[in-house]
Amino acid sequence: MYKKILAGLGGAIALNILHETIRKNFSNVPHINEVGEEALLKLTDNTPINITGENNLYAATLVGDVLSNGLYYATTATKHDLTSGLLAGVGAIALPKKMGLNDEPVAENTQKKLMTVGYYIFGALVTKFIYDRIK
Repeated sequence: MYKKILAGLGGAIALNILHETIRKNFSNVPHINEVGEEALLKLTDNTPINITGENNLYAATLVGDVLSNGLYYATTATKHDLTSGLLAGVGAIALPKKMGLNDEPVAENTQKKLMTVGYYIFGALVTKFIYDRIK
């Protein structure tokens, strides 16, 4: 099981490196981080947890994203890489609005939607690649 977790974390880290590199260098691209930050603030809104400062919010969101995507990929992408990534990407586009979050950062237009799905497929494929090398 630890090999699946390592592979899943590798895929999640690869996903985030890809997202951050593109987000910081191009326009009209997904900003998955914004949806995550909004979700984290909403989740902690009625708790004693108070995340202050833009850098702290970004860091907390990034850690949560890597851990949650890593566990997701570990349990799904090690066997069903393409399907796992496709479902995660579609979920990243479809779920924010249903959860009361702003979906524009990932679903504002067709380009952002396709790129968002592509990012998650990339993470799943990296997970499967790593897992196949270490199992």
